[in-house]
Amino acid sequence: MEPILKTEKLTIRFGGHTAVDSVDFEMPANHFKSIIGPNGAGKTTFFNLISGELKPTAGRVLYKGKDLAGESPIDRTRQGLGRSFQITNVFPSLSVLENVRLAVQSKKKIRFDFLRHFSSYASLTEEAEQLLELVLLKDKRDAAASQLAHGEKRKLEIAMLLALDTEVLLLDEPTAGMSLEEVPAILDVIRKIKTERQKTILLIEHKMDMILDLSDSIMVLFNGRLLADGPPDVIMQNERVQNAYLGGIEHGTAPQNG
Repeated sequence: MEPILKTEKLTIRFGGHTAVDSVDFEMPANHFKSIIGPNGAGKTTFFNLISGELKPTAGRVLYKGKDLAGESPIDRTRQGLGRSFQITNVFPSLSVLENVRLAVQSKKKIRFDFLRHFSSYASLTEEAEQLLELVLLKDKRDAAASQLAHGEKRKLEIAMLLALDTEVLLLDEPTAGMSLEEVPAILDVIRKIKTERQKTILLIEHKMDMILDLSDSIMVLFNGRLLADGPPDVIMQNERVQNAYLGGIEHGTAPQNG
């Protein structure tokens, strides 16, 4: 079966620095893969190449077998490849429900009629409410998006990606900046999406307990190269991975970016 997402010799250079170096990887549909690696390993840059924020120096990104060269981030999202936490159409003054409902409406290509009350769009509202329940924001449906806490805004952004019917979710450190009290809720959301929505999820995260608990496989980048890729238990026992990354965690020097 053709992988839903694949890269071939994906490479990007900035001057004399190679940030991502000939990375081959692939993911089957409905798979959950996490990316780890030390600071400067190229994780976020790799994400930027997949989402279209950056153009590769060499190599290809393929989605459902289609080469995405020349496709903008918006084009890729419309096709089903969505990156969370980079959505620009969040309206802070609108309610949480209205934000998600507008995303549902956008995906269905329904033009808004100002002479028609929003309550008449019953199916759109119902779908938006279901998504808010999934991301644990149903009790915040009438609050302005600007009033949400940091962790709640991230859940809203995930709901909007789901409203756009993206098949692949690219989640870049979804728990970054959250308090310890907020982290369990976002983990529950991601776990529910994995089990209930059958989405393909590619995640960058530094909380190892989260990665081990949720991931079907783990990909390790080191100096822009693919160091290892496999099931969590195999990766955790990989001596090269331990030397490059896990050893830093044990000594309290694990980086928080990259």
